Amino acid sequence: MSKKAKRALIIFVRNPEKGKVKTRLAKTLGEDQALAIYKALLAKTRAVAEGVDALRLLFYSVQVRENDDWPGSKFEKRQQQGNDLGERMAHAFDAALIRADAAIIVGSDIAQIDTSIIEHAFAALSSHDYVIGPALDGGYYLLGMKRPSPELFRDMEWSTNQVAKITQERILETGGTVAFAPTLSDIDYADDWEKHGWEI
Repeated sequence: MSKKAKRALIIFVRNPEKGKVKTRLAKTLGEDQALAIYKALLAKTRAVAEGVDALRLLFYSVQVRENDDWPGSKFEKRQQQGNDLGERMAHAFDAALIRADAAIIVGSDIAQIDTSIIEHAFAALSSHDYVIGPALDGGYYLLGMKRPSPELFRDMEWSTNQVAKITQERILETGGTVAFAPTLSDIDYADDWEKHGWEI
């Protein structure tokens, strides 16, 4: 059996198709601009991920793309599995933690993400059971752990402003310890992009 990696980085991406990504952005900026912004965010996420020394697991929302901008030499490509976001994340962590001692998941729509945030999050896992990167909207853009924890994902009402808070409460209820990465903004609305984005 091959030796376990120390770290796995899970990245969730949506297949970048016009009309199917950043729909809230599209309502004010149009579908073409929303797609362009999402592609810019994907490029930023990809560059950041490539700077992290870890097993990189890329999970596509709909269909694995072999010949896209994510090189197969640097990213192991898979398809998300599960009926909701919680099931999909639980499955991804199961897959990662079979192969690594610690795993962190990051979303692909955080303009301010950088390699040092992920490195600090992995470092936090050496002294804590979990790490959460809270988003300004009450969700989280980053979550890390050292053992599969399906209880964090079950019966969660996603896309509310309580997700990070409830996740923290569930960790503490099990006696786990939690560290925090900086609070950052998702890019969901035109205002988010104006504050945190860049010229594309």
